[in-house]
Formats: sequence, C-alpha cells, structure tokens
Amino acid sequence: MLNLAFTGFFVALLLAGLRRPFLWVLCYLYIDIVAPQIISWGFLSVIPTSLIAFVAAFGGWLALDGKEGTRFTWRQGVMLALLAYCAMTTLRADYPLPALEKWGWVWKALVFAIFLPLTLRTRLRIEAAALVMVLAASALIIDGGIKTALGGGGYGTLRIFVENNTGLYEGSILSCVAIAIIPIILWLARHSTIFPSDWRVWTFAVALIFACCLIPVGTQARTGLVCLAALCILYLRTARHRVLILAGMTLAAFAAIPFLPQSFVARMNTIENHEADQSAGTRLGVWKWTWDYARENPLGGGFEAYLSSRVEYDTVVRETTGELTTVRREHVVEKGRAYHSSYFEMLGEQGYPGLFLWLLLQASGLWQMEALRRRYRTQSAPEVAWVAPLANALQLSQVSYLVGSLFVGIAFQPFILMVIGLQCGLWSYLARVGTPQVKGDRAKPRARVERKMKVRPLT
Repeated sequence: MLNLAFTGFFVALLLAGLRRPFLWVLCYLYIDIVAPQIISWGFLSVIPTSLIAFVAAFGGWLALDGKEGTRFTWRQGVMLALLAYCAMTTLRADYPLPALEKWGWVWKALVFAIFLPLTLRTRLRIEAAALVMVLAASALIIDGGIKTALGGGGYGTLRIFVENNTGLYEGSILSCVAIAIIPIILWLARHSTIFPSDWRVWTFAVALIFACCLIPVGTQARTGLVCLAALCILYLRTARHRVLILAGMTLAAFAAIPFLPQSFVARMNTIENHEADQSAGTRLGVWKWTWDYARENPLGGGFEAYLSSRVEYDTVVRETTGELTTVRREHVVEKGRAYHSSYFEMLGEQGYPGLFLWLLLQASGLWQMEALRRRYRTQSAPEVAWVAPLANALQLSQVSYLVGSLFVGIAFQPFILMVIGLQCGLWSYLARVGTPQVKGDRAKPRARVERKMKVRPLT
C-alpha cells in the first residue's frame, strides 16, 4: 500500500504538470527532499525517479512555460562558476572513483539551484516552492518528532521511515534543516495565500515547529541544539517584545530539561567538556590536517580528499570515586575521517578558489536579504507586506544553516541550495516588478515603470 501511494502521487504530479508545467518543478523539489525511491521497494525503487522529475521540470519550462521577465542573476553566475570549478577538481581528484560518486549528486543540486529562480516569476510560485519544501521536509520531521515524543531516538539510532544515513535521513543534517525551516514555517503561517492564515494553519505550524525542536533531541545531534540557540538569538533582532520573548524562551528551556532523556543531556554536556569527547577530538584533528593539506594543495584535492587524512590527538578522561579524581589521557589515531565542517570541506576539496566562491555565494545571500528587508519593512501595502518577512525568514534560515555548517559537512546540501534558489528568485522577481509607491512611504521612485504585484495562477 505504501508503494502504491508513493507511485500514485508521483504519477499524479507528472500528469498534473501537463496542464501546469510549474508543477513539475514542485515535483522535483518533493522527490529530491523526501526521496520516495528510498522508502519504496517497488516501481519507484527501480526507475530513475529524480532524473525523470528533473527532465520534466527543465523540459516543461523550456517548451511549455512562459519566459516573461526571466533573468539570470549574478548569484546564479557564482553557482555556475562553482559548478565549473568542481568539475575541474573532479577531473584531477586524489580519489577519482569516490569523487565521481559525489559529483553525481552535487552537479544536479547545483544545476537545479541555478535553474529554480528562472521559474519563480510570480509571488504564488515563490510561495508554492517554499510551501512544498517545508511540507516535503515535514514528512521526515513529523515522523522523527512522533518517535521522539514516544520515547524513541538516540545518537545514530533514530529511524526516519527506513534505515538510511544519506541526505536528510542523516541525523545531524536533518537537525540542521529542521531548525533552519522554522522561520519559513512562520512566514507561511502568517502570509500564505495558498493556505490563508487561520486557526487550522497555525495549529499545524505550531505542531510542526514543536516537531522541529524535537529532532535535535531524537537524533541527539549537538548541531541542532547550537542552530536552535543561534536562531532564538537572531529572532530577537526583529521581534517586537524582545524582553518578553527572551523570558519565555528561557523559561521554556529550563522547563524542558527535566523531560529530556538522560542520554541527550549527557551528550549535550560534551559541548562544554570537549576534551573528553572523541568526536570533538576528531573534528579538531581533521580541521588541523585540512589546513595543512590546503597549504600544500591550494587548489584542493577534489571530492572525498579527506580519505588521505591521518589525525592524532589525546582525549582527557576524568573519573571520580569519592573524593579521588583520576585523570587519564588516551592517545587516538584515526585515518580517513570526514571534515565535520562545510568550511573545511570546501577548503580541502575545492581549495581556496572554491572556498571563496562558496563564501561569496553565502555572504551575498545574507546581504541581498538584508537589503530587501530594510527596503520593504516600512511598507504596509498588501502587495508588498509579505516581502520583508520572507526576506528575513530566508536570511534566518541561511544563518541557521551556516551555523550548523561549522560542525557538519553539508556545503552542497540540496535543500540549502534550494533555499538559495528561493533567494535568487525573490531578488529577481522584485527587481522586475519594482516597488509600488504607497502613500506615506519615503522610498524614492524607481526609474523603471512600476507595476502592482498580483497573485497569478501556476502557469
């Protein structure tokens, strides 16, 4: 029955796209996030589901969709340059076969992120893409949240649908993404035109946010806890009642501690006592190795260059018996350990040029969203009242990802590249339609002819 449900939904999306080609873009978003071919064991598991959706999305846009107002932004150019550079490093990678395996999904993630903004020509399309991304990710998050609430979970043991440790099914990555989409969930609950804001929408949104907060508990991934703390702090920047919200957050945090699993509390304590944690020692050792490797290979070693890593470090273990505390050092040697950081992942695999392009892509997104937030925050006209909150949500989502990237190698995570595609689409759309002048606004008139923004069908 599960296999029939997934297959039927996939076929229905493909057929619906014959009338509304943009639905094929949404179909690819769903396929790439949920990966039903992994969950299913029948028809979908033996056909190239992702490739079919990608070809349909691109072919539908090329042959059937309108191109009015379509433009190629310079951030898409940065992604194109990064794609070309990754192709070059793959050709001369230290480990050709593993590099080709990673290249097999990285190029698709980058190409789709470059392509996505070309299809986001209306507000409705931007909103629909954000909605499908949230709902697709929520399938995994709700599953993990329910199991956590019922007492399940554990580091590396929380099972999301199937036994799998790739993409969003990996605990640390899912924790990072779960926290990163919270601002987008709030924006959809307030400003959605597909599901207008009412008590049902807010009930689902609150429950989903609660499930997002449970994912770091269920996966026991410290990355999620750090992302959540960073998001709470950043949210206060635009909140109206900062003191009240801060007090509520603090009270909620202290009230939740007695209900947290002891294994989760013990693992979170290793953030402070990192010297006793072998995982933290591995991270520091690999980061040091990557820094030395980049000095000798400034252009990078291609995908999976970490396979040649060799790190040595000491862990400090303290054991207390009565009034006697014994301190013991253990020497650890590990080989071929992953980077555990997107920044060092880019440095080791793509060298200084690749790291520069990646940082430029991220920094420009933060700047563009901040520029949009400041430009539209004082405008209350219904046509543009949604812009500043969306820009702020996409910015907070990206910041959460960048914080999580400090501890997880997710430089090319497809979901985050989709968020960047949304940013590019929003920037391009607003540059095309302009800013309607509202009575009382102080914004200067733009040189181009201004037009009112209208919600259009998904055509």
